Amino acid sequence: MHNTLCLLGGTGFVGRRLLYLLSKQGRHIRVLSRHPQRHRDLRMLSGVELIKADVHDIVTLRQHFTRADAVINLVGILNERRDNGKGFHHVHVELTRNIIQACHDRGVDRLLHMSALNADPAAPSYYLRSKGEAEQLLMRARDLQATCFRPSVIFGPGDSFINRFARLLKITPGLFPLACGYTRFAPVYVGDVAQAFADSLDMQSSYGQRYHLCGPKTYTLQEIVEYVNQTLGLGRIINPLGDSLSRLQASLLEHVPGKPFSKDNFRSLQVDSVCPKGHHDLQLFFGINPSSMESVVPTYLLHQNDNRRYDRLRQQLHRLDQ
Repeated sequence: MHNTLCLLGGTGFVGRRLLYLLSKQGRHIRVLSRHPQRHRDLRMLSGVELIKADVHDIVTLRQHFTRADAVINLVGILNERRDNGKGFHHVHVELTRNIIQACHDRGVDRLLHMSALNADPAAPSYYLRSKGEAEQLLMRARDLQATCFRPSVIFGPGDSFINRFARLLKITPGLFPLACGYTRFAPVYVGDVAQAFADSLDMQSSYGQRYHLCGPKTYTLQEIVEYVNQTLGLGRIINPLGDSLSRLQASLLEHVPGKPFSKDNFRSLQVDSVCPKGHHDLQLFFGINPSSMESVVPTYLLHQNDNRRYDRLRQQLHRLDQ
C-alpha cells in the first residue's frame, strides 16, 4: 500500500477534495505549496503536512520525494501570460519532466497525473498540446508506474467553470454574448474525479493507463450557460456567437484582468470535450456512478445567492442603525 504520498497542487480545487479522501484512508500526505500559510485549514486533516516549496525546483522535488511511496501531480493552468505556449510548456511539460527525474532519483515508482480530454501534441491549442506532451513523457518513462486522468470540465463547489459563468451572467445586463456555444462537454463532478484518483493509488490494473472521466450527460456550452441562467433566475438572453465574433471576443477578453476568455481558450473549444464513444471509465474501472450537474450545481449556486442576500440585508440594517 502507498502510505506516504507527495501531492503537488493539493491546495487547489481538485486537490482539496482529494486530500479529504486520502486523509480518511489513513495515508500521510506531504502537500507542497508556495503559500502554505493561506491554507491552514488543511492542517486539520489527519496525516496532512503542509510544506512551503517551489515545485518547479528539481532539488526541492528530490528533497520531498525522499521516502515517498507515490507522487500525485495536479498542477495545471488554464491560461498563460502571453499567447505563445511558453507558460503552458513550463507548467505542464517542464514540471512533468522534473517530476519524472526526481521520482527516478529517489526511487519513487508510482505517479498519478492530472491531464485533460483531447490532450495531444497535435491539438489545436497550446494548453492541450502541452498536456499531451506531458502524457507522452509519462507513458515513456522507465521504472515508473504512471496513471493519467483525462477529465472533461470539472464542476463542484468552488469550481472555475460554473461559477465563472454565474459571475459573468450576473454582471451582464439583458443580452449575454456567448462564444463557441456549439462546443459539447460532459461535465464531471469533482468528487467523482477525486474518488477515481484515490481508488487508483493501489490498483495495479491502473498502471500505465489513461482514464477518460466524464459525467452522465453531454451538453453544448450554450445549454450549460442556459442552465446556470435558469438556476439563478436571472432571465438573461443567451446570444450565441459565430466563429468570427467568438474569435474577436477572445482577442478582447484576453486583455481583461482575470482573463475570463482567451485566444487559447477559443482554440481549445474547437474540439468537443466529451469521452470517446463507449468509454464509461468511472463506472467500468472504478464502480463510480457519476453525479449529474442537476443534482449538484443548485446546492452551491443557490447557497451562494442566499449568503449574498444575507450580507446585503446585514449591510442595510447596519446603515439604518447609524
